[in-house]
Amino acid sequence: MNTCGVEIKGSEVLLCLLSKDNDVFDIRDVRQTRFVLSDADDTEQVQKFYRDFKKLMEDYGVDSIAIKGRPHKGKFAGGAVGFKMETALQLIPELDVRILNATTMKEQLKRNPVPIDFEETGLKKFQEQAFITAYVYIMQRTYVKD
Repeated sequence: MNTCGVEIKGSEVLLCLLSKDNDVFDIRDVRQTRFVLSDADDTEQVQKFYRDFKKLMEDYGVDSIAIKGRPHKGKFAGGAVGFKMETALQLIPELDVRILNATTMKEQLKRNPVPIDFEETGLKKFQEQAFITAYVYIMQRTYVKD
């Protein structure tokens, strides 16, 4: 299971690749840990964002993307650019793309806490939420409710 955890902040996609094999997690080194969509009104830029992200997923053999959900309304609501990026990721046909809401993530972390302190992962601080999102998705798939 090779998962890309994603957090969307403004016009940035922050990511972390996490895999699990035989109950062993592996944080994968990746050539690019963030993507920026500077002009979401420019069709060519949106298409380039889509192609570049898709190519990265292909190059690293990713089979699923877990996106940290954002509220649609209220103080912490996501912006239009972020939702465009989210949609572009959802349109990658070869990947299982899931948006995980805050409640789902909290419940899963309560049942299966992250077994390592984030500082020990070797990841950059800005990748923390992407890492947690990938971890939650993998645990959710590992312990599917019947």
